[in-house]
Amino acid sequence: MLGRLTVSDLAVVEKAEAVFAEGLNVLTGETGAGKSVLMGALGLATGSRSDSSMVRDGAAEARVEACFRPGASGSVASLLAEAGLPPCEDGELVVRRTISASGGGRVWINDSPATVATLRKLGAMLVDVHGPRANHALLENARQREILDSFGAVARERYAAAWSELCGIREKIASLEAEGANADAIDLLKYQVGELGAAALTEEDETLDERHAAAAHAEEIVEDANAITEAIGGDGGAAETLARLQPLFSSMSKHFPEAAKWGGEAEELTVRLQELSREIADAAARIDPEPGALKELDDRLTEVNRLKRKYLKGGERDVAALIRVFEEKSAKLAELESRDSVLEALRKDEPAAAKRVAAAGAELTARRTAAAKRLSAAVTRELRDLGFLQSRFAVRVEPCAPEPSGCDRIVYWFEPNPGEAARPLADIASSGEIARVMLAIKSVAAAKDEVGTLVFDEIDANIGGETGRVVGEKMKAVAKGRQVIAITHLPQCAACADRHLVVSKTVSGGRTKTSVVAAEGEAREREIGRMLGADGKSEAAMGHARELLKKTKTKHRSA
Repeated sequence: MLGRLTVSDLAVVEKAEAVFAEGLNVLTGETGAGKSVLMGALGLATGSRSDSSMVRDGAAEARVEACFRPGASGSVASLLAEAGLPPCEDGELVVRRTISASGGGRVWINDSPATVATLRKLGAMLVDVHGPRANHALLENARQREILDSFGAVARERYAAAWSELCGIREKIASLEAEGANADAIDLLKYQVGELGAAALTEEDETLDERHAAAAHAEEIVEDANAITEAIGGDGGAAETLARLQPLFSSMSKHFPEAAKWGGEAEELTVRLQELSREIADAAARIDPEPGALKELDDRLTEVNRLKRKYLKGGERDVAALIRVFEEKSAKLAELESRDSVLEALRKDEPAAAKRVAAAGAELTARRTAAAKRLSAAVTRELRDLGFLQSRFAVRVEPCAPEPSGCDRIVYWFEPNPGEAARPLADIASSGEIARVMLAIKSVAAAKDEVGTLVFDEIDANIGGETGRVVGEKMKAVAKGRQVIAITHLPQCAACADRHLVVSKTVSGGRTKTSVVAAEGEAREREIGRMLGADGKSEAAMGHARELLKKTKTKHRSA
């Protein structure tokens, strides 16, 4: 849900802030007041294209900031994590964008730099815009398919599993065919596996450096170790000296109790010194001072380092990585050597897998066809309420070659009037028609829609009277449990709002300034009166405005 939208130096808007609420939010005001600029600002905050011409004359840059509350959306959280962006704090997601008058601009998401591409993906999860300047997500076949499947609770898991299996088989076949065409690949792998196998690498080779260093200084190490063990555990050494002191600690403790603790500590030290002496002696005994041992370690270290340089890339330099390379190349060689039998088995499996895709696809198409009939009828009924008294809406399930989404393509068709040819929804020229069709679809499928904010920009163009009232009520119904933002010129729509924002402009010092104010009480009555044609003196129009608000409020309270 959009909480706040702040705009600075964008087109005619010097500074404006709009605060939105849950439910139906409407923006009204005179033509040219800046309503469309606010919608453009929301577009920028959700990833639409920018241009330096958008910057207000005389300003260095335009700035837009939008605060959203995405709720518990896992998709938003996943996208932020994938893009390396901070998570939402206190449930709020903040987007900032600047456009420089000299060209270019910057994007921040939760105060971290981001790309416009990431912002565009994020915006599609947060806001769905419908209107003359919008890029209608619902016009895309993929989105139309998602709505149909969601509306009809169409299960796609069986087809997805069958498609994944078929793709996996085809990828393996292609890989083996490509590799099999190069006989040199097998010869090279044989050589590499032979070379690594002959080295007989083990985990013990990880300590080669240490053992080599010890062997190179064997005599010095042994000499020092002997001296240390003698000083610690030999005759007259530290351990023996501490042991001789035990009677003194015992005697002292008779008259000075604290000495008993010292005696215990000295006894523990004695034991530890004896253990340390034995540990050093054992380690020294394992060192082979013979020149032949050093030569053997030197040869082994040279060979392992050579293999590391040859087979390890990047920062990997441990023997474990070298062993993994040997295992991977061995597995690959075995696969290539058995290539013909594996290919034969895969080619036998492919037709059966393709049949499973076709069967699952047919089942999926049947479910979509049944759901399409229900969705077509439901949307057509909604369109009748919205003024298209003889229109027809149809969801067509058209066959196509198998693809990740199924064996069909979903296309929404619309026939506005009898005698006019039905056309795909994407080909309808009238933005007003498209917007009302979108509202009808949303009215039917709103409960399954994951996008929290829906925007209708002048959806009421070229309508009025009773149809305008119905449009307002439809938007209010869609807004239950979510947020709808609508720019409207119809008082019937505005009267249905949960929050009414009035956009106005003033001229000061030769510059135009735009403001956005929440209209309540008498201020809202005056705005509804203005929309009804009141000039500030028409008591009849003002009475009509009060009556319209009262009726709308009473109706929705009873509903």
